[in-house]
Amino acid sequence: MKSLVAIVGPTGIGKSRIALHLARKFDGEIVSADSRQVYRHMDIGTAKPSPQDRAQVRHHLIDIVEPDEDFSLAQYQKLAFSAIGDIQQRGKLPLLVGGSGLYVRAVLEGWQLPQAKPDPELRHRLEKQVADAGYEALYQELMKIDPAAAQKIDPRNVRRVIRALEVHGQTSRTPSRLQYRKALSYRTLLIGLTAERKELYRRVDKRVNEMIEQGLVAEVEKLVDLGYDFNLPAMSSIGYKQIAMFLRGEINLNDAIQQIKYETHRLIRHQYAWFRLDEARIHWFDMAQAQEAEVEALVSRFMEGRRNNKEVVSVSE
Repeated sequence: MKSLVAIVGPTGIGKSRIALHLARKFDGEIVSADSRQVYRHMDIGTAKPSPQDRAQVRHHLIDIVEPDEDFSLAQYQKLAFSAIGDIQQRGKLPLLVGGSGLYVRAVLEGWQLPQAKPDPELRHRLEKQVADAGYEALYQELMKIDPAAAQKIDPRNVRRVIRALEVHGQTSRTPSRLQYRKALSYRTLLIGLTAERKELYRRVDKRVNEMIEQGLVAEVEKLVDLGYDFNLPAMSSIGYKQIAMFLRGEINLNDAIQQIKYETHRLIRHQYAWFRLDEARIHWFDMAQAQEAEVEALVSRFMEGRRNNKEVVSVSE
């Protein structure tokens, strides 16, 4: 039976390094589950794999849209299923890797997503409503229509709140009722990488400093020179938003760096809220310790069990 290995964990934990190791060991290819790495020209701030890593191991769903293009969860899921199927068809192991919990669950749980098209007029009206009255009123509007969908969305994630209202407006049905599941035709193994919260914050703070040294400010300046507006959803990502504030003269660079670190810490807490939904089937490894060999051993048992047609502990159907 065909297989899929998923690797999740908070930002900065080392998912890419482990995925590269497993891909080399088990003849695999990596399918990105990162909601920001889909955008072209945004490399440093999204911590994309290096050209050298991408040359050694094939990566999918990186650099596939421009920063000013709409890109939905349904589009991502369709492309991810296509990439996974192609990898499996060629006899290789697909590795779904990323910290975007929504993307990972949409694939692993086979969500059947509404195909509602973007409505620019509605989006503009709702964005203006948020600008005038704040995000809370818009979120309460969604709570009245679909509490189940609203509870899965961070109220400050205006883009997702608007999308849920957009789906409801086009289908006259609640988004949560439209998201039913379809069983996958292959077995999955879900691996989680983690560390003590203090260690995680230390790692991401170090990575933010490295991004600045690598030229994050120049990267944002280049995006502006290419004609991409600061107000685009892609440009509201952590790192890009704060550097944009610096370039507009609203804050100094040191404050921008501190805000990036603070927002990344907040993102980590939000990511763990997503991971808790899959707690029973995630096999956690503390990356503060040397666990590469243990992760490899788990994947090896999983693959051997598949080849021998035997049930393997730590495999989810």
